[in-house]
Amino acid sequence: MTTNRPWVKLYDGYPEDMDIPDATMYEMFARSVAARPDQVGLLYMGRHFTFFELLTQVDACAAAFTAYGIQPHDAVVLSLPNVPNAVIAFYALNKIGAQAVMTHPLSSPSELKHYIQVTGAQWVVTMDMFYSVFRDLSRQTTLDRLVIARLPDYLGPVMKIGFKLTKGRQIEAVPGDDPLVLDWRDFLSTGAGLIQQEAAGGEPTPYTRPVEPSDTAVILFSGGTTNLPKGIELTSYNFNALAVAIEAISGITPGDSVLAILPVFHGFGLGLCIHSALVSGAYPILVPEFSAGNYINNLVKYKPAYIAGVPTLFQAMMGNPKFKKVRFDKLKGAYSGGDLLSADLKRRFDEAIKSQGATVELMEGYGLTECVTACALSPRNLYRENSMGIPMPGMLVKVADSATGEELPYGTVGELCVSGPTLMKGYVNDPDATQEALREHADGRIWLHTGDIGTMDSDGYLYFMGRMKRMVKVSGVSVYPLQVEQVLEDHPLVSRACVIGVPDDYQVTSLKAFVVLVEGTEPSDETRDALIAHCKEQLIKWSVPRQFEFRTALPMTRVGKIAYTELEKEELAKLQS
Repeated sequence: MTTNRPWVKLYDGYPEDMDIPDATMYEMFARSVAARPDQVGLLYMGRHFTFFELLTQVDACAAAFTAYGIQPHDAVVLSLPNVPNAVIAFYALNKIGAQAVMTHPLSSPSELKHYIQVTGAQWVVTMDMFYSVFRDLSRQTTLDRLVIARLPDYLGPVMKIGFKLTKGRQIEAVPGDDPLVLDWRDFLSTGAGLIQQEAAGGEPTPYTRPVEPSDTAVILFSGGTTNLPKGIELTSYNFNALAVAIEAISGITPGDSVLAILPVFHGFGLGLCIHSALVSGAYPILVPEFSAGNYINNLVKYKPAYIAGVPTLFQAMMGNPKFKKVRFDKLKGAYSGGDLLSADLKRRFDEAIKSQGATVELMEGYGLTECVTACALSPRNLYRENSMGIPMPGMLVKVADSATGEELPYGTVGELCVSGPTLMKGYVNDPDATQEALREHADGRIWLHTGDIGTMDSDGYLYFMGRMKRMVKVSGVSVYPLQVEQVLEDHPLVSRACVIGVPDDYQVTSLKAFVVLVEGTEPSDETRDALIAHCKEQLIKWSVPRQFEFRTALPMTRVGKIAYTELEKEELAKLQS
């Protein structure tokens, strides 16, 4: 059924097969540089970098990592926002065969500790405002070196002065005598100096591939059914396959710009807005602060050819008065992912951008970090309401019986399973979870069991129905109620807790916590505020409940578990009443 690719008949020229180069990500990037060295390769806060300038920085960074002893297969944590340092360090690590562990810099200390421990990382590249967090973690983990970057590192002279006089004053200074710390600029100078010495000697070291494209190159984190996120091992081959697919179906060409506000520590931002753009000869417009206002300002100023975001962002943009000032005449593609895009939001956004000059529509995609980011996308001009689109080139998606993997007839609800060149290698140090997620089916293929429930029509369009596991998308970020419940129940005032996702006008979905307090504790605003503060200390901000309801008891199943589905039904009934 799905393996016959029914959608091909609808999509004229749809590429069934892809030629994925035998190359690492660095090699793909270097090839792109060789083809257009003097073209713009990156735009950051008004400053342009040519492809050659960017490669020069990458090579210097790679030389510095090597000089300080980083070896192939070593793990290095990159805990950075969307700044040039992140792009440079990412490709530098790939060049020397090390693994880039991409983490959210605002993760809780317990999460960051987990990331360091599970990967065995000894180095972290981060920003000065996060220095104290990682300094403290160095006393609890294998971490022994911090490379400290700063937001002004790549700002122009005027903006650098402005930053130091405003936001820069609010950042605590990093001690100059801390042996743990290497300044980014000094670190990069070390690498550049080594390259210059080799060039002066007349015998520069030739590049040799340190690892294969099939080796682990990137580790991204996505939550699981336990209280800590899983590390997802991805390869150069995975990212290159995504880039080839995006180039084949998007129409992206050299010289195009891509507004890169989606974070580099997320597969959506890293895979689509950075790597796919650069290897296609396009250039990312890096935006370090994720907000609707910043997004709109960059749309007005730079008029990018391609934009991408989560539904919450598009909703917030349309609610901003500045949005009407944006012209979309040069827009060649707009993509939504990370959460379900409602038909109403798509319709309103399409109407808005069309009235402001757009000739394209917002295209919805489906994917998950375990396949880099996207495995299905709405075909251009062939959108079907409430559909997530059709599988991307090289990818297969089927609706299957979760237990047996047997493909189900069109229109039948089952588990969405994915196969193709972007599938992860597995979960870091978790063979049981890997075996559960990646299974060989009767056709001899390895299929990823997504845990998502959906259906497919006879033309191959996919429709999302829900999630098998208790995972909630908040502003496009995956959060896991079990993790939040465990944090709440660690508080001395809490006896039991249950957390569910509820509709939210701004975030699409937010978290609501139902809490049973310990005997003798009375519900109050002060108690609620204490629990919120406790959550903020332990969790990333999207995992902090926005609503609390105190109860004397929670509904239970026959086997003694909290019946969270009963609470979900209660909330649904409230909405319908």
